[in-house]
Amino acid sequence: MEAISGVFKTRARAENAVSEALKAGVQADRVTLLIPGTVDQVNKEMLAVPTDTAEQPGMGKAIGALAGGGVGFAGGSLLMALVPGLGPITAVGLLGAAILGAAGATIGAAAGNELENSTTEGLPEDEIFVYEDALRHGRSVVIVLAGDKQQASLLRELLKAQGAESIDAAREQWWIGLRSAEESHYSGKNFAEDEEYFRRGFEAALHARTRCMEFDQVSAAMDAALEDVQREHPGKEVEEAFIRGYQRGREYYQQRCDEASKAA
Repeated sequence: MEAISGVFKTRARAENAVSEALKAGVQADRVTLLIPGTVDQVNKEMLAVPTDTAEQPGMGKAIGALAGGGVGFAGGSLLMALVPGLGPITAVGLLGAAILGAAGATIGAAAGNELENSTTEGLPEDEIFVYEDALRHGRSVVIVLAGDKQQASLLRELLKAQGAESIDAAREQWWIGLRSAEESHYSGKNFAEDEEYFRRGFEAALHARTRCMEFDQVSAAMDAALEDVQREHPGKEVEEAFIRGYQRGREYYQQRCDEASKAA
C-alpha cells in the first residue's frame, strides 16, 4: 500500500476530502483525519455542523462515515492522544490510531486491540514529522492508504481538487522555516554546498521509529541512512554534513518536546 496525504489550511476542506475519498470507494479503515485539539473541542464544533443529506457536507458526515461499519473504537468515533512535542491531537478513523501511536502517543488498550486486527502496511513513518508540523500550525491532515498505483493517482488528484497542499510541499515549507537558523548554526564549511546532506541527516533523525531512543540505540539506523545517501552521491564527502544534520535533528525534536512540556 502507499500513503497519499494532503495538508489542508481549513478543516472544512479536509472534511470534504474525506467524504470524497469514501465516495470514491476507499475503505473507511484506510482513511484518517488528523485535527489539532482535543476531543471535547472537536465535539463542540461538531454540534454546529449540519449532517442532513440536503445540507452541505461537514464534520458530521465525515466522522459518521469513518466511525460506522465497525471501524469505531475506544467506545466512540474519535480518538484523542497527547503527542510528544505537539500536544493534543484528535484522530478520526482507525488509521489515525496507528499514526498517533507511531508518533509516540499512548493510544490505549482498546485502540491497540483494534489495530492488531487492521492493515497498516504503508504507514508513512518517515513523513510523520511533516504532519506534526502542519498540525502545530493549526492545519488538518488527511491520509489515505491506496491499494495500487491507479488508486494512488486518483487519490492524489482528489486531494488536490479539494485544495490539499502535498506532503512534499509541506515538507519544503517546514525546511524553509528552519533553514536560516540552521545555516547560522552551521560553521566550518559552506552550508549551501552541504545543505542537501545536512538536511537528509536532519530528517533521518526525525523518523518516527527511532527519534525517541538514546543515541547508542539509533546509531545503526543512522549509519544505514548515511549509506543510502553515500550510494546516491558516489565520490562526494557527505558523512560530516549528514552526521551534523542528524545531531541537529535530534536536538530539534527534543526542543519541541521541552516546549510542549513547559506549555502543559
